[in-house]
Amino acid sequence: MTAITQPQVQVETERDIELRGRLTRLLFGPAEQATWIRPAFLAVIALSAVLYLWDLTVSGWANTYYAMAAQAASQSWAAWFFGSLDASNFITIDKPPLSTMLMGLSVRVFGLSSWSLLLPQALAGVATVGVLYAAVRRSFGPAAATIAGLVMALTPVSVLIFRYDNPDALLTLLLVGGAASLLHAIETDRLRWVVLAAALVGLGFLTKYLQAYLVLPAFALTYLVAAPGNLAHRARGLAAAFATVVITSGWWVTVVELIPTSDRPFIGGSTTDSALQLLLGYDGLGRIFGVSGGGAAGAGGVGIGANFSGVAGILRLFNPEFGGQISWFVPFALIALIAGLWIRRRAGRLDLGLAGYLLWGTWLVVTGLVFSFMSGIVHTYYAVALAPAVAALVGAGTVELWRLRARSWLGGLVLGIAIAVTAVWSWVLLGRSPDFAPGLGTAVLLVGVAAAVVVALPAHLLRGRVAMAALVVGFVAILAGPIAYASDTMGTAQSGGDPSAGPAVASADGPGRGGFGGFPQGQDGGGTPPAGFGGFGGGTSGGPGAAGGSVSQAVLDYLVVNRGDADWIVAVSGSGSAAPIQLATGLPVMTMGGFNGGDASPTLAEFQAYVASGQIRFVIVGGNGFGGGGGPGGGNSAVTDWVSTNCTSVTVDGTTIYDCATAGSSSSTTGG
Repeated sequence: MTAITQPQVQVETERDIELRGRLTRLLFGPAEQATWIRPAFLAVIALSAVLYLWDLTVSGWANTYYAMAAQAASQSWAAWFFGSLDASNFITIDKPPLSTMLMGLSVRVFGLSSWSLLLPQALAGVATVGVLYAAVRRSFGPAAATIAGLVMALTPVSVLIFRYDNPDALLTLLLVGGAASLLHAIETDRLRWVVLAAALVGLGFLTKYLQAYLVLPAFALTYLVAAPGNLAHRARGLAAAFATVVITSGWWVTVVELIPTSDRPFIGGSTTDSALQLLLGYDGLGRIFGVSGGGAAGAGGVGIGANFSGVAGILRLFNPEFGGQISWFVPFALIALIAGLWIRRRAGRLDLGLAGYLLWGTWLVVTGLVFSFMSGIVHTYYAVALAPAVAALVGAGTVELWRLRARSWLGGLVLGIAIAVTAVWSWVLLGRSPDFAPGLGTAVLLVGVAAAVVVALPAHLLRGRVAMAALVVGFVAILAGPIAYASDTMGTAQSGGDPSAGPAVASADGPGRGGFGGFPQGQDGGGTPPAGFGGFGGGTSGGPGAAGGSVSQAVLDYLVVNRGDADWIVAVSGSGSAAPIQLATGLPVMTMGGFNGGDASPTLAEFQAYVASGQIRFVIVGGNGFGGGGGPGGGNSAVTDWVSTNCTSVTVDGTTIYDCATAGSSSSTTGG
């Protein structure tokens, strides 16, 4: 008799069911949540990751001024704490050190490379998009949050800065984190979230000094108006926040001020070797009201901002320098702010939507006005600080006006106007670069305006699906310009202290946007000065913080082999000359005069002491010290004269190196 084998039936175990449930919740969120929300959020995060991480090393060291500080931070904990440009702690960067601390840790873990240097910025960008999503969702829901995240991720200046080693990437993340914490504090009425918001602003201060404080009017107004409790309760919360900001902002400055100057590096950018003077002077009020010399201010004078970002005025954010970086959605955001405040006019003081409009609206207006009218040094990449507010208002306004459209013709009309105005402005911005993406501007204009007309039709005249399709098409059209700029930025090597997103644009001064000191922007987008400007050894200097002067391998080998026991491999003027040597050799370089050679360090007496003690042997005179007269020590001719008179000149591969180990003026030539 033949046995009949029954087919085996695989029984799903409880563990399998549990794992499948976890995966479903991970991809689609809780069961009570609409299934589109979690995939949309993950898509926005994935998009930002691609934008900020793809081909991340295309710019190499990017801003070598901060790259050399990050390298030093990875080699010396003292340099890590002070933000020194070199591991032997001669002089610091002209900013507080939090950003270089983060980069230094990355370099310490992964080794020195372009990737390890820029990774923290890219991750900060992805985190910024995620935190902004959470903040906007709290006030306006997931649809508004998704739109806000998309706009934030694609804003050209965001793509630029989150792939660059300037401090603005970390600053933006900290301020958005502070905004999210503040909204959570208002919703829950818990003091610890107020304190966290204030602490994050304080950390922003330790990233870029007073720029972090531009959001404080928005934070204070929003909490005072929208937080629960009576006025006395809210005042106590503000007092706690104020104390937190003071403590978290001031502890590092206090510690540095208490350390004797002989036991720490010179504070770069200051005129008195003081962090307090720096934050109130060159890096603070000097940026707003202009500067007139002294220290790093030697790079320019009152009104130098015009060389980087155009003439100060109410329309500066829309000019050829700023426009393509940030202004694509600024008109939409302003329309959304006015409409949103009107829509929420009867919602009550505790309404989270009202809190959102107050927060992001005040952030946009205050920061935008400061950037528009400040007469000191203004770089266009500062505009990344506006991107979160613009994105949040666009997301909120789109959703709120769409909902209003269902019950009033006014909602569709205002939303249609916002889309149409944005399409027209995109056409103008794209028209400033006629050879870039030809035809795109016209397509954006035609499609965007047509979609806006359909959206503007009253709901009773048009079915919801048709209007929704028009809304989607309209948004695709007005995002096309930023997408094109973002793509161009991802594939373009950036360098120097004044990078910019997207293609070169036609300005009032002719083709190309202004770079360093008004030099036309090079193809790398860095505003690189002409070849031979302040260079040494037959190379060129890329200006302060740029890719730097080229220096031959023969020169590097000579310095390394003959360094001996000196603390610094060589002394040069300005970071543009120092960075290539330090990054190539991994050895400390004395950056005389700091950032641009304009700082008053070292004095002649100090330099003579370094030579006498054997801490420095070699000097290369010249470098990129524009603004300090080109000489060591911020144009201090006494140092230059002393080196030229008392040190032996040696020519290596076309570069004159002064050897101060012995006095004398004899000359020899090696390496051709």
